[in-house]
Formats: sequence, structure tokens, C-alpha cells
Amino acid sequence: MTNAQSQTTISPHNQAPLCTRIYPDEAELSEKLQNAARAQEAWKKIDLKERIAIGYRFMEEFEKMKGDELYLELTQQMGRPVGQVAGEIRGLLSRAEYMLSIAESSLSDVSLKDTDAPGFRRFIRRVPHGVVFVIAPWNFPYLTTINSVLPAIVAGNAVLLKPSPQTPLAAERFATAFINAGVPKDVIQVLHLSPSLTSYIVQHPLVDFVSFTGSVVGGQAVERAAVEAPGFKGVALELGGKDPAYVRPDANLDYTIAELVDGAMFNSGQSCCAVERIYVHELVYDKFVEGYTDIVKKYKLGDPTKPETTLGPVVSVASAKRIRKQVSDAVDAGARALIPAELFPIVQPNNAYVAPQVLVDVNHTMDVMMEETFGPVVGIQRVSSDEEAIRLMNDSPYGLTASIWTNAAENPESEEAFLQISEQLNTGTIFLNRCDYLDPALSWTGVKNSGRGVSLSKFGYDQLTRPKSIHMKIKTN
Repeated sequence: MTNAQSQTTISPHNQAPLCTRIYPDEAELSEKLQNAARAQEAWKKIDLKERIAIGYRFMEEFEKMKGDELYLELTQQMGRPVGQVAGEIRGLLSRAEYMLSIAESSLSDVSLKDTDAPGFRRFIRRVPHGVVFVIAPWNFPYLTTINSVLPAIVAGNAVLLKPSPQTPLAAERFATAFINAGVPKDVIQVLHLSPSLTSYIVQHPLVDFVSFTGSVVGGQAVERAAVEAPGFKGVALELGGKDPAYVRPDANLDYTIAELVDGAMFNSGQSCCAVERIYVHELVYDKFVEGYTDIVKKYKLGDPTKPETTLGPVVSVASAKRIRKQVSDAVDAGARALIPAELFPIVQPNNAYVAPQVLVDVNHTMDVMMEETFGPVVGIQRVSSDEEAIRLMNDSPYGLTASIWTNAAENPESEEAFLQISEQLNTGTIFLNRCDYLDPALSWTGVKNSGRGVSLSKFGYDQLTRPKSIHMKIKTN
């Protein structure tokens, strides 16, 4: 909940106010930006090995924070069941460790000495942008933040971190761990901002690069603000998805069903790479749907602060209403809902709980198969061939991840079929027999409305720096 001067975080499960943050004015922001720019000039001169060592100390500081207090705090902010929060913290530490392990090789000078002519020396240096503005989402506030903030700081940038109003405490913990590790306080600053103040920062001449993770609408607003700013500002956009899965007839169904239920329902489906539409070969369609529905019916939807809960509320009442409408519109258009409402009596019109739902008899005239749901809902459609599955998977305004499920372990032809299908899919990441996962060694990127730019892997460092070419003619006679 926001107004012109402040924001208040409302806990999704009980609609109670949790914390309030006051917005700065433009004069205060201008001072913070100047402090960041000055601090960055000194920070970039710190030896890379020392910046990496501080990154490892950040991990140690964050390790001290993890535990029941942090887990409950995140649950109260965004509604994920408390028993499922520890995985996000493990993921943060794992990604941090990998990005630190490749920092020196990714940021060191690129030598060209093997091809230098006599009397010449050439190399390419990676230099930081300067001040990087990171706009982080609420759904995985620790995991998404580590993707950009850690490599930006290690690369020598200063970071202004704007968290979602839903998860302000996560960003504050993040900054505290960095400062305790030795990062100067003006090199990492948390800013709680209104939309207009966010645009002010995007357009400010002291901001050199903007990294946004969130909705397509939010990304479009950031892009417009950047285009209207003086000069040419770099912008990375990690946006939404409508991620498909295709189950081939030789897939291990018991394994595949369980994985795809989790891929659709974890975090109440509130993940940019959640599985939102499934295409199943007609030879195994009926068995797949039966097994899938049986698992979904066993979810325990309820108070996320209780350890027995396996599915919590979505982030807000408004989000719940939008998701329920997408489901009801699909049913009105001919889809069948397979999960009875009476299994989840906690769902009420004016709360943020959404019953998990499996829809069949769906098609691409329905929003539930074309527009991002961001809730515990999946549509399952029958297909007759790989070719039909490819066509439907590509028939989307999004392109973040896709997954193929087939028995590659026992059938080399199935692995080859996967590789052929992957060549034809317009998406940033393609999985074989897994989904809803980020490997920090691989670039995280999307196409179409899923965004522009890249995080993680060595290419994540490339995005947060610029190349500077050094050309030396040593002999002049």
C-alpha cells in the first residue's frame, strides 16, 4: 500500500500492516546519488582480489542471519510457506559462491599478446559502469537481488537497490550484510521509492545503468523513463514468462508429473519461470492428467506461518482476484476445472488465497494459455506430435524458459529429439527433464516480452561492465 509520502507492507495471509517506510524527497535522493558516485570512484580502485574477498565475507555475514527469524520475516512479507524459505537462502549463497569463483577470470584483462605485432601491446579491460540502479521484485527477493547486486559491486560499481514495497526488509538485510562485510555504506544503498521517484532515479545523469526485474508493464515504464533521459542509458530487463512444458510419450511419467506439479505450484506459482502451460502427447495424456490432478489435490493451502502449510496465499487480494478471473474466464470459454473448490474452503472473495487449479480442454484463445498468470494455475493441452508441441510452445508473447520431458537416459534417439526441438524453440533457457531452475553457470536471459539482457554466468559480469580497449605502440623508431 503506497501514498505520495510512504509505503506500508501488508502481510498477504492476514492483511495486517507489517512495516512502513517513508520516501525521501528529490533533494535527499540527489545527495544520495552524489554520495554513491563519489564512493564508486574510490571503490573501483580497490584491488579486484580484495573486492572478491569482501564478497566472500558478505556470504559469511549472511550466513549469520539465516534462521527462523529471517524465514518468518520473509513469509510475513510475501506469503511463502515458512518451511520453504530456507531453499531461497541456500540458493542465494550458492549463486554468490559461483559468481565469486568466476569473478577474477571474468573481470581480468583480456590479453591479445599472442597476436600482437612486434612493438605493440593490446588488451581489453573490463571497467565498471559507475552507479547501477537495481530494481528488485518481491517474489524471490533474495535470489533475484543476488543476481545483479553482487556482481555489480564486485565489478567496482556502486549500487542503489530499490526493493519492492512488499519486501523492504529483505533488501535492508542484504545491504547490512554487505556493509558488515566491508563494503562502504555509500557503495550499497537501499532506496524505498514511489513510482515517480523511481523514474527520477532512472533518468538521473549520475545513474549509469539500470537493472530491472519484474513485470512487463513495469519494464516498459523503466524503458520509457530511460529513453526520455539525457544521453543513452543502459537498461537490462528481466520480465515475465508463460513457460511451457512438453511431455513426450516416452517420458518417465511418475517423475515428470511430480516435477511439473512442483514447477507450477511452488511459491503459489509466483515465479517468472513457473510452468504455466503443459502440452502432453495424446498417447500418455489421460494418465498424465490423472496423476497430476491427484498430487495437486493433496496440497495444504493455508496460513504460511504454520509448518504444515504447503501452499500459501498469493501476494495480494488484487492479485488473487485477477487470477480467479482468468480461471473463470477460461471455464466460461469451455475449459474444465479439475480441482473442486470445496477442497480449499479458506478461499474467500476478499482474501489473498487462491486454490490450486488444473484446467483441461484449454486452447490458445484463452488468456490462461497466453498471458502470465503468476498463480497456482496450469493449463494442460493434448498434442499429437512434436511439431504441434513446438508450434504451440512458440505461440506466445513470452520466451523465458521451456522444458522437454523424454526418456533420454535409455533412448539416444530421445536425446537427439530433444536437441532438435530445442533448436526450434524461441526461448532463453531450455531444460531436459527439469524446470523452474536457475544454474548460475548458465546465462539467465529471455526473448520477446520476457526481456532483454543477461544475468549470472560470465555474461552477467559483461552486462555490468563495459569493455575498454588499450592499444599501445611501444616502439616509435
